[in-house]
Amino acid sequence: MPDEIRVLPVRGLPEVRPGDDLGGLIARALTEHGPELADGDVVVVAQKVVSKAEGRLVPLSTVEPSPLARAFAAEYGKDPRQVEVVLREARRIVRMERGVLIVETRHGFVCANAGVDASNVAGEEVVSLLPLDPDASAERLRRHLEAVTGRRLAVIISDTFGRPWREGQTNVAIGVAGMSPFQSYIGQRDPYGYELRVTNLCLADEIAGAAELVMGKVNAVPVAVVRGVPLAEGEGGARAIVRPAERDLFR
Repeated sequence: MPDEIRVLPVRGLPEVRPGDDLGGLIARALTEHGPELADGDVVVVAQKVVSKAEGRLVPLSTVEPSPLARAFAAEYGKDPRQVEVVLREARRIVRMERGVLIVETRHGFVCANAGVDASNVAGEEVVSLLPLDPDASAERLRRHLEAVTGRRLAVIISDTFGRPWREGQTNVAIGVAGMSPFQSYIGQRDPYGYELRVTNLCLADEIAGAAELVMGKVNAVPVAVVRGVPLAEGEGGARAIVRPAERDLFR
């Protein structure tokens, strides 16, 4: 285990707009404000700026709500257009009651409102959607930043999710590139000699959660660098984190 892990904010990123070169903007912010990247660093990027750069924005004025969206919105005092966007982004409705809309996205994520969000988006009545392929987005950013810096890097795209049975939210990884999302202890022995059989930490989620401590929600810091984490070799991306249906005891 490392003696120290550092979490460093990347400041100076401008407002990101559709079509912007996000990798270039991050590289410029790193050059002008730091930190200087090192081999093994993990660059954590908030989903919102990725979605903005990729044009994953929907003006609500363009949305015609369905009868289902209108009925749910009327019962719970919500905007039926935003409810309709959530329903369009959903592959499966998990729960839809008491004003809460939990769905499975096309990516396989189970989360509130399919990741559709109006916060930190410029313009009135505009919502952002999750990237179409967050793993591919992470890989593009990784290649760009490695080419610019000459460093061996990993990139995580993070988003804020709630959790079953626990209050509050935490950041998790929805896109991963340049590292395995897991750190397995299976087959190792604890200090008492017990062989670990199922411990497989989701390292990508833990890094995403740590990065949120310097990014925040109102600080205009959508990028952070996490340094000192021994990365597990391998691929897999955030898709590997989604539990298959045949192993999901709650489905």
